[in-house]
Amino acid sequence: MGKLTLVLGGARSGKSTFAEKCAKETGGENVLYVATSETKDEEMKERVVKHRADRPSAWDTVEAPRNVVQAIRQVRSDASVILLDCMTFLVANHLMDAAALEDDPFDVPSVDPFDRKIETKIIAEVEALIAYVQETDVELLVVSNEVGLGLVPPYELGRAYRDFLGRANQMLAKHADEVLFFVAGIPMKVK
Repeated sequence: MGKLTLVLGGARSGKSTFAEKCAKETGGENVLYVATSETKDEEMKERVVKHRADRPSAWDTVEAPRNVVQAIRQVRSDASVILLDCMTFLVANHLMDAAALEDDPFDVPSVDPFDRKIETKIIAEVEALIAYVQETDVELLVVSNEVGLGLVPPYELGRAYRDFLGRANQMLAKHADEVLFFVAGIPMKVK
């Protein structure tokens, strides 16, 4: 049985930097980095390039915007540590698939926060991650944003996203061996 660590925090809270440091300390060069973001605009492409440059070059990287465990298995990495960065994008990817955005980037699509099809896909992703850790001896670090501390979003898509990610985080936290919450670069041990 492996180990699951959930690293939560807000944007720019230090969670990814900390998770990368932990992965390096524990796994050295034997780390698989799982990137869940999709690069659909120039700014995001620049972020990805910067993140790649910041990571040790010896680390294996797999891009898995969906079906994370399937992607991990296909890589057949012998990594002792897997760093998934981040759950936030993974949930967003499923949500945006369902939203079927129009060409107008300012047109906010409507998504039912109680849509069981979307939630089923997200829950399946989380359950697969938990099962993977339980059946292997890998250490899995999952980075995710805590989006439930802010205001209630004024539009349906934002509320659905907050709800789906919040439930995914709860599932991960329940099964995690360790949960850390970051505020302004400072970790607080939750579990």
